[in-house]
Amino acid sequence: MDKLINDFSFGLFFWQLIIMIVIVVILGKFAWKPIVNALEAREEGITDALAAAENAKREMANLKADNEKLLAEARAERDTLLKEAREIKEKLIADAKTEAEAQGEKLIAQAKATIESEKAAAILDLKTQVSSISIEIAEKLLKDQLSNKEAQAKLVEKMLDDVKLN
Repeated sequence: MDKLINDFSFGLFFWQLIIMIVIVVILGKFAWKPIVNALEAREEGITDALAAAENAKREMANLKADNEKLLAEARAERDTLLKEAREIKEKLIADAKTEAEAQGEKLIAQAKATIESEKAAAILDLKTQVSSISIEIAEKLLKDQLSNKEAQAKLVEKMLDDVKLN
């Protein structure tokens, strides 16, 4: 350090100072403005990016809230649809049960009517058979009694007695 102070030259210092000022002026005129402009542009880009990120964050929060709202609405609609489906199922089961009972009663009534008509037909057929058998028996008895004159006379007397009594 002593050597620098002892060998100090004002002329060299003066020229170094002028060169330094010229370099600073040239750099200020040609290089400083583009560097400052680039730094300002970069700062502005960073600021815009931060603002865009903040907007995106806000938009994501809004979308998330909208999604939650839509999801809640979808769940409510699903629950409503399930409730309606259960009600429809229960109504269908009740209607089917009522219809089945009505059909059963109708079939029972038809069966009873069929049984009654078949019973009446069977009774009529039985009466017809009994009457024809009775007529055949009466015919055979009358033939036997009418072939015998004495039995014929007794039969006529008996019939007359029955007529008088009535």
